[in-house]
Amino acid sequence: MSGGLVPAWVAWALGSAGFAALTAILAKLGVDGVASDVATLIRTLVVVLMLAAIVVATGQSLAPSAVPARSWLFLLLSGLATGTSWLCYFRALKLGPASRVAPVDKLSVVLVALFGVLFLGERLSGINWVGVALIAGGVILLAIR
Repeated sequence: MSGGLVPAWVAWALGSAGFAALTAILAKLGVDGVASDVATLIRTLVVVLMLAAIVVATGQSLAPSAVPARSWLFLLLSGLATGTSWLCYFRALKLGPASRVAPVDKLSVVLVALFGVLFLGERLSGINWVGVALIAGGVILLAIR
């Protein structure tokens, strides 16, 4: 996926966006008639099984010692954040329309930009900040009645 019209990371990010959109619609249908926490557990088990199959099929090392301690720490914290995010997301989908829940969830884009600057030392240009503001404004417009 590199060397084409777009960088590989863009292609993968577009794939992520497309599957995230499907996730919202399928999850909204899936939480009907089931507790949101149970729905989150089922989804998580599917993710774990799928990723385990990919790791095994591609011959990647499963040895815990192959992962540096610092990576373990941040991946564990990331996992806790992901699980908490999914619990919140599925509860929101249970209570509200997907067409309004998903855009509010995408405030994460704004927060990642801010956190990237504050904690990772990343720099955004003026036009990047305009984009961040437009995303925030779009979320507000999509979330209000």
